[in-house]
Amino acid sequence: MIRVGILGYGNLGKGVESALSNAKDMQLVGVFTRRKSGVNIATPNVGVYPAAELANFADKIDVLIICGGSATDLPVMTPEYARYFNVVDSFDTHNNIPAHFAAVDAAASANGHTAMISTGWDPGLFSINRVYADSILPDGATYTFWGKGVSQGHSDAVRRIDGVLDARQYTIPREEAMAAVRSGIRPDLKTGDKHLRECFVVAAEGADKARIEKEIVTMPNYFDEYQTTVHFITAEEMRRDHSGMPHGGFVIRTGNTGNNGEYKNVIEYSLKLDSNPYFTAGVLVASARAIYRMNQRGVYGCKTILDVAPADLSPLSPEELRKHML
Repeated sequence: MIRVGILGYGNLGKGVESALSNAKDMQLVGVFTRRKSGVNIATPNVGVYPAAELANFADKIDVLIICGGSATDLPVMTPEYARYFNVVDSFDTHNNIPAHFAAVDAAASANGHTAMISTGWDPGLFSINRVYADSILPDGATYTFWGKGVSQGHSDAVRRIDGVLDARQYTIPREEAMAAVRSGIRPDLKTGDKHLRECFVVAAEGADKARIEKEIVTMPNYFDEYQTTVHFITAEEMRRDHSGMPHGGFVIRTGNTGNNGEYKNVIEYSLKLDSNPYFTAGVLVASARAIYRMNQRGVYGCKTILDVAPADLSPLSPEELRKHML
């Protein structure tokens, strides 16, 4: 049994706990949290411990799955805990992945541990499909569309606006852009050409809704480059209609083959998720299995999902994989 610890018990941590319950070769050792009280987990006979005690479990945990945020948690936590454990995280700030990789690689390599960063669905599964498609169709172009789904970062940005009590922001692919891509014409799509943004906002009583809407649609780096629609709704409507966390998206590559590029080809991979964190948790658990196996073979340092053989992710034996999956 692969012994697993969970650091952090928000939506993602709860998803990891659920995913572990379906992994026959893995066992939850403990949940570690920075909260002082009020954490009740679903797995019987498993303890909840202060995060400060994690180092005491160095010989009891084979892989630590770190369920923190990419903005401030993971850049500190993952290199720190890679000193004591094999670790997995879902760091998703694409521009900062090289620096995060370097920090985690140094800590893991120096201590004989193996780490995987930035695993999930994007970065993660979408990354694999971009590499496969680009490798197979070198004469081509790759496009990634996200949604329809709730963007947690954009929703948080709206909630920070004065007078906003709650908000959800949905990222929606433009159908006309996807149709153009699928046609094989390789369109030149700018930021706002690929997606729409739709916001549902609960405003405080007496708040200036016109001001709130203007602040949303003009917000730099979030909405100013997109066609954005804002809806004001009640708290009850928010609870009733927008309590879930769906997401998904598409990776599409179009390319030509043949001596003169006469044959058109389309490779498309898509996800439609009822729960973004619970699906991401499944990828984290499979990645933890791979990292454990690689560490057992003496492979140390930081890795990404691009460095992992598919067989290492699966609980099936090589013989079973060849018989049923190949």
